[in-house]
Amino acid sequence: MSQAALVGATGSSLQRYRAVRQCSEALAAALSAEDQQVQSMPDVSPTKWHLAHVTWFFETFLLKEHLPGYRPFDAAFAYLFNSYYEAVGPRHARPARGLLTRPSLEDVLDYRRHVDEAMARLIAAAGAPDDAVLPLVTLGLHHEQQHQELLLMDIKHVFSCNPLYPAYRPVPAAPLGQAAALHWVEVAGGIRMIGHDSDGFAFDNEGPRHEVLLRDFHIASRLVTNGEYLEFIADGGYARPEFWFMDGIETARRDGWTAPLYWRRIDDAWFEFTLAGLRPLDPAAPVAHVSYYEAAAYAAWAGMRLPTEAEWECAAAALPSDIEQGANLLGSGRRHPAAAEVGGGRPRQMIGDLWEWTQSAYGAYPGYRATAGAIGEYNGKFMANQMVLRGGSCVTPPGHIRTTYRNFFYPHQRWMFSGIRLAEDA
Repeated sequence: MSQAALVGATGSSLQRYRAVRQCSEALAAALSAEDQQVQSMPDVSPTKWHLAHVTWFFETFLLKEHLPGYRPFDAAFAYLFNSYYEAVGPRHARPARGLLTRPSLEDVLDYRRHVDEAMARLIAAAGAPDDAVLPLVTLGLHHEQQHQELLLMDIKHVFSCNPLYPAYRPVPAAPLGQAAALHWVEVAGGIRMIGHDSDGFAFDNEGPRHEVLLRDFHIASRLVTNGEYLEFIADGGYARPEFWFMDGIETARRDGWTAPLYWRRIDDAWFEFTLAGLRPLDPAAPVAHVSYYEAAAYAAWAGMRLPTEAEWECAAAALPSDIEQGANLLGSGRRHPAAAEVGGGRPRQMIGDLWEWTQSAYGAYPGYRATAGAIGEYNGKFMANQMVLRGGSCVTPPGHIRTTYRNFFYPHQRWMFSGIRLAEDA
């Protein structure tokens, strides 16, 4: 590699590093120190913890390993802000992250500045892009972008527990539209290839690229809407066990589910809590914040099913290269209207509106091998008892999602921006 190319590679890495890090702090800037301290349930992490943890990632896997003479900001942070990396050492319990009133928010911001200054020196000294440092920088940035989405998911849940229903980022209410007519897109089966190829960044769980055998199938042209989901509710869907998995109906009964997570019934009218505050429910918008159990129950009630992740990826791969990404309104939590008719016999809303549940369990692709060392715990250790979602959401950072991206959550969870697309056998 020429010296000019090397300078360009490291310069680009530093610029991207700074842009991603600044984005995290910009997302948190609208929040008070009190907002950033709250943990509303065990799955939620305080904003302050997110800001510290992503910084811990760079300190632990890059600076301590690759920057000679680096001095950690605070030795206690190795315990406080480790998330789940067993190989790195013990950690503070996840459900108790909200109890960490110390260090203060200002201490965490000082920690970020300390690590950013050291990272700038490390990136400037890095060698070719394929050395040990720059790929880890890229992984760390994608990791931080994941936490940017988590930050918004989590603060939405925090604010939803406040009877004042505060808005994270107030925006004018969009006019209610009319959903596009749903039609079925035919997708040919056969031996197909799925998984990430060698171009660009991908997490290790997105590969290896491999063959799958699919039958012909139909996939819905758009996501299920709030109005359609209201019909399921009105038909007693939450109380009809014939549509539910056993664990799903028991979870719904135990937790008192009668509607998606952020729906509120006030004076005989439905409202939805969003990052922009409490809003009248838009029947044309895609239904959001449903669990896998709810998605599967709705599909059964409708006489359909959820797509497999291989079906979803093959359907998405048929889209043109200028694939339309949903309005990425970091903060508003409003999905773009589904008012326009679908043209060209292709599905829409597949990228950037809502994560879409599939009926596929999260597991390893054929030939998958976790990366050696602690970094190998990033994805592989979670390949049990979770379900795959595809497509990205309205709060996923731009450029962070792709058709091979495999998101995963437990089937009862619903605080992420998750929705429903139906499928059926041809």
